[in-house]
Amino acid sequence: MTAASFMDLALKAAENAGKSGEVPIGCVIVRDNAVIASAGNRTLTDRDPTAHAEMLAIREAARAVGSERLVDCDLYVTLEPCAMCAAAISFARVRRLYYGAADPKGGAVDSGVRFFASKTCHHVPEVYSAVGEREAAILLREFFKARR
Repeated sequence: MTAASFMDLALKAAENAGKSGEVPIGCVIVRDNAVIASAGNRTLTDRDPTAHAEMLAIREAARAVGSERLVDCDLYVTLEPCAMCAAAISFARVRRLYYGAADPKGGAVDSGVRFFASKTCHHVPEVYSAVGEREAAILLREFFKARR
């Protein structure tokens, strides 16, 4: 599969989260060209402010590989990760991060605090932005438009 194909799966997880009333953000984690974890946001459902798609997928992937280190894994997420998720990606030693839409207000990779550029960041994944950006942005725009 290609990066676009894996992002399509993350977009599907985002759509499902949106149908549940959650902010439509989805994430998949891939190892050896196979999806080992998939999640959409569940902060409202779980009543857990840390239940971002990335955090849930990282937990699932760590269980799947039997290690807290995801050194040979790639993470695909529909929105630029926040500081919490960027830190988790770093601590998990994710190999590559692919994200869809930029998040100028809450993102922490290429926006905001730029977590991976910090001297205190222990591991920096390869970062690929704007993968599925248009589709991810439309999902988010439609979701918030319906709530206004």
